[in-house]
Amino acid sequence: MPASCPTAFQVLEIRVTFPATTAFYTGLFAMLYVGLSAWVVATRVNSDVLHGDGGNETLEKRIRAQGNFGEYVPFAVLLIALLEAGGSGHTLVQSLLIVLLVARILHPFGMLAPKNSAQQYACRGGGILATFIVIAVAGIALLLR
Repeated sequence: MPASCPTAFQVLEIRVTFPATTAFYTGLFAMLYVGLSAWVVATRVNSDVLHGDGGNETLEKRIRAQGNFGEYVPFAVLLIALLEAGGSGHTLVQSLLIVLLVARILHPFGMLAPKNSAQQYACRGGGILATFIVIAVAGIALLLR
């Protein structure tokens, strides 16, 4: 049998690039999530609420800010990591991560802003809109690969 013909015992070699840029930002996201979690815990302790929100509107908003982060950030980071590991350009990966980081920093400030205020629209609305855009752009970029 010729040397170039694969056999059943040969291993397929797959080259995967470690998504170093995404890994760095994931560390930042982890610190932000810990901060949001500590924010919730501190409010629980100060309000003497062990479960749920105890009817405390501030605690409810902080719980939702933390929960929203946990709902969207892991999926967005996974999409971006797949792009980076698949060889997408550094500019695209870095841009998506920066927008996501800014969006996720803004969002909690908007959650605590007065209802229908400019701060609420800019921070909460802008934060989630930017998060959706990051997910959509990353998803489309993966589909176009």
